Amino acid sequence: MDADTIRQLIEQGLPGARAEVRGDDGVHFEATVVAEAFRGKLPLARHRLVYATLGELMGGAIHALSLRTLTPDEAGTGE
Repeated sequence: MDADTIRQLIEQGLPGARAEVRGDDGVHFEATVVAEAFRGKLPLARHRLVYATLGELMGGAIHALSLRTLTPDEAGTGE
């Protein structure tokens, strides 16, 4: 597994999302995800949205994923 594949899966699974994913060992990753879909949601609900885009890869090919989830306004990219 690589960071770019994870980024693509997240961005495909959350339309309009922008993700930055880092991880050098192939199993432990860090991601910052900015999505309008997070508006009004608590952190746990935001994380579940991201995990849903990765499905069975979580706990398997992706051993650990540290998430930072932001709305565009929180990220300073909102209008």
